[in-house]
Amino acid sequence: MDFQFKDNYNFNDLVNIMKILRKPGGCPWDAEQTHKSIRRDFLEETYEAIEAIDTEDSELLCEELGDVLLQVVFHSQIEQDAGGFTIDEVCDGICKKLIIRHPHVFSDVIAETPDKVLENWDAIKMQTKEQKSYAETLNSVSHAMPALMRAHKVQKKAAKYGFDWDDASGALSKLSEEVSELSQAIGEGNHDSCYEELGDVLFSVVNVSRFIGVDPEESLASSVDKFITRFSGVESLAAERGINMKEASLAELDALWDEVKNTK
Repeated sequence: MDFQFKDNYNFNDLVNIMKILRKPGGCPWDAEQTHKSIRRDFLEETYEAIEAIDTEDSELLCEELGDVLLQVVFHSQIEQDAGGFTIDEVCDGICKKLIIRHPHVFSDVIAETPDKVLENWDAIKMQTKEQKSYAETLNSVSHAMPALMRAHKVQKKAAKYGFDWDDASGALSKLSEEVSELSQAIGEGNHDSCYEELGDVLFSVVNVSRFIGVDPEESLASSVDKFITRFSGVESLAAERGINMKEASLAELDALWDEVKNTK
């Protein structure tokens, strides 16, 4: 094996290690992977890096960014082995994209505020991707994104083109309308209508979130954590008082919930 051990390694070493792992005589597991087989790994590593950011753990972030970088190199090597692009082409592409989309830095365009920078970025992106309509830019938002995040991004883009409420009251009114329609669908027992109307309710909730300056994904994640904390409190109280949660009435459990809620 042609490999030099070092005290410190760099990006090129990472690329070389991945080539060795994928070659005959390397690692059987790494050699048999495909883009789809490690797709979930890419997602999980990204979320772990985000968690390190959220917890402000710099040491962990360093490690998790390495795991994310490994996924980029892994996918690039899979592609190269199949006769496709290389990691150098990946780097070349992003460098060119950054240069093109920062004409205020690499050319003579003037953009003195962050808002102007973003305005230019969107215009250049639309041009380079040959998007002819605003609808095309909305549809270009990745369908693989979490639904709340995708809804938020699509709505922000639509708002840039003038399609938006004047203020939060319009969004709230629409939310009430959608909740009413969902209630009607539930009353009718129409599953297809419930499916559609629930989606409309969630989409409207995201609209409200934009106007009040709250990230819907983060807000929901916080509420999930809060629910788990309070559920744990209910479980503890039930155990202390000899209450079987599975056999207790909803009223009993709700009373415990209110008790926990008032103390936490």
